[in-house]
Amino acid sequence: MSLDALLKQAAQELHAAGSTSPRVDAEVLMCHVLERDRTWLYTWGDKACPPREQARFEALVAARAQGTPVAYLTGEREFWGLRFATAPSTLIPRPDTETLVELALSRVTQPTGRLLDLGTGTGAIALAFASEQPGWQVLGVDVREEAVELAIRNARTLGFANARFIQSDWFAALEACDETDKRFDMIVSNPPYIAADDPHLAAGDVQFEPRSALVADAEGMADLLYLVQSAQSYLTASGWLLLEHGYSQADKVRKALKSAGYQSVESMRDLGGHERVTLGHL
Repeated sequence: MSLDALLKQAAQELHAAGSTSPRVDAEVLMCHVLERDRTWLYTWGDKACPPREQARFEALVAARAQGTPVAYLTGEREFWGLRFATAPSTLIPRPDTETLVELALSRVTQPTGRLLDLGTGTGAIALAFASEQPGWQVLGVDVREEAVELAIRNARTLGFANARFIQSDWFAALEACDETDKRFDMIVSNPPYIAADDPHLAAGDVQFEPRSALVADAEGMADLLYLVQSAQSYLTASGWLLLEHGYSQADKVRKALKSAGYQSVESMRDLGGHERVTLGHL
């Protein structure tokens, strides 16, 4: 069967299964199997797919039809123009989170500095920032050992020597550091912020991602509020705190930051027009 015919068949199957991007999903899976890019796929769509590759492709399509995220099937996802290895132990990097990176970069006023990424997962936020600011030292922490190992692997693959990763339950591992090493010019985080009873947890890619990286107490606000209060002890004078949150949580996060004494507090919208990141400085 030709590549075009296989892709058409796969797209129909994925559409029937409820995929919101069936053709794109099919093309990404085919490119992964053939180790080719989509330009090649468009050019040579009339070529026959070798039997072994066809069987592997059909197996991946079947798994995708059952809901398994494409990023877990291929083991990678692009973020900030960089390719990151992914795994079921971490959240899948999403385009909306690039808003957090953009805002962090926009607050850089000096060629050197220190940034802390809390709950780093794949290391996407930390490494995206590191790629744009080679003079900054970037530290990413995550409570899950598997996530830290994955972030370290991504850093080595991408070749960013100014980023390192350690295992830590939020700030815990920094307690033993001296005052200089535990202070950062910028702290960023995409923490858990979904309420335990949110129906979105049972839909789409989210149902396959680690619940511990998604769900927080107090209707999703617990970790956000903790970070607002705790980050002050780890920021330099005038240091920035930037937090990604749910589309309906911006007002609560702004109020928490202002109550804690942060200045220049504001929220920024993501690609979908939702208030997604709230920030302020000491």
